[in-house]
Amino acid sequence: MASNSASGVLVIGLGRFGSALANSLDSMDQEVLAIERDPVLVERYSKYFPVVEADASDPLSLEQAGVKEFAAAVVSVGTSLEASVLITGNLHDAGMQEIWAKAISDEHAKILKRIGAHHVVLPESESGYRVAHQVGGRMLDYIEIDAGFSIVKMRPPRETHNFSLADLQLRDKYGIQVIGVMSPEGEFEYGHKSTIIHPDDVMVIGGDEDLVMRFANRP
Repeated sequence: MASNSASGVLVIGLGRFGSALANSLDSMDQEVLAIERDPVLVERYSKYFPVVEADASDPLSLEQAGVKEFAAAVVSVGTSLEASVLITGNLHDAGMQEIWAKAISDEHAKILKRIGAHHVVLPESESGYRVAHQVGGRMLDYIEIDAGFSIVKMRPPRETHNFSLADLQLRDKYGIQVIGVMSPEGEFEYGHKSTIIHPDDVMVIGGDEDLVMRFANRP
């Protein structure tokens, strides 16, 4: 089982999706370690973020890479269904707290969920940049309503804790609209001036994609 003090993100596989994800996490000042079996890709990306050359389908290799020291892992191997299934299963067996896995089809996604993936990503619809914000930031869910407009579920940034929406003026400051707030008990309240944001709440916000992403990445 991963330790209670585990932090950071383990990215397994440095194809187009995985490399974009790892680079985005690193640029967000998130602790990140990539695992890649291809020495050419290891050499290419090691100048940008930490990379180890290993075969993550081998449980011993994962253990040696320090898998239990990470809070989340993203399985972003290429088109090999067998490899992604093996790696996802190994992470589950190691007690990884949060497993994200890339799927190449809906059927592949179903298998990954059955063997322990908490989140499954179809890269055709979700970029590495966007997933980096979900894995490494406060974002819990993301919906693109229309070109350029998004709705996000997220943990509240520290600056919002115990303040009302009237006090915060988030539309004026950040250009985003608070649609509502959900309590830890699951009670939803539509956003109005007297709504107070508590540290354990979940905010539902909407607005321009870039502005929403920027707000979701605030500490």
